[in-house]
Amino acid sequence: MRFRLIVFDWDGTLMDSEARIVACIQHAFVDVGRSPPSRDEARNVIGLGLDEAMALLWPAGSAADRGRLIELYRHRFLSGEEAESSLFPGAHEALEWLSEQGYLLAVATGKSRRGLDSAMASTGLEGRFDASRCADETFSKPHPEMLLQIMDELGVTAADTLMVGDTEYDMEMACNAGARALAVCHGVHERERLLRHRPLECLASLLDIPSWFERSIAV
Repeated sequence: MRFRLIVFDWDGTLMDSEARIVACIQHAFVDVGRSPPSRDEARNVIGLGLDEAMALLWPAGSAADRGRLIELYRHRFLSGEEAESSLFPGAHEALEWLSEQGYLLAVATGKSRRGLDSAMASTGLEGRFDASRCADETFSKPHPEMLLQIMDELGVTAADTLMVGDTEYDMEMACNAGARALAVCHGVHERERLLRHRPLECLASLLDIPSWFERSIAV
């Protein structure tokens, strides 16, 4: 195997933001007068675009209902009312190591552009990535369009692309785009669920990325 482009999911892969996202989803439902989804129901949709996530959580809701939920979710998430999220251990080190090896780096996320830009600024990762795509710019995962647009922008083929993520939506997107996938198991979907999609491996931590590449990939 040989890759040129490594694409990371954000929430649950690079950033430990599960608790904050779940709290904001639950509060949004309470704010519109509905019973909030359970923690497991809310965490299950992390990784999807907000419209797709709210449609799964409230299938009988109208487009206007979902729009109101999204507005309330974004307000609470961006206002800082919930605890701040932080990068997973090893995130900076893994990205630095990959960059030093000459890989192109990108992000494909269910976050909005505003949310991703804010997260990158708060974590010091502005300028680290060669490209990025968000769910409010194109189709949501597991549709392959995010990856296809990134590959086209950077002039990289699917065979040269590796998607790193923590959800089955990331694994499915990679498959749909013809790329390979590497799973991390510290996010929202459990190891068994990820392995059903046949990633190259499921790593316990981002700290394992350099050793995995050295062991598995012809750099």
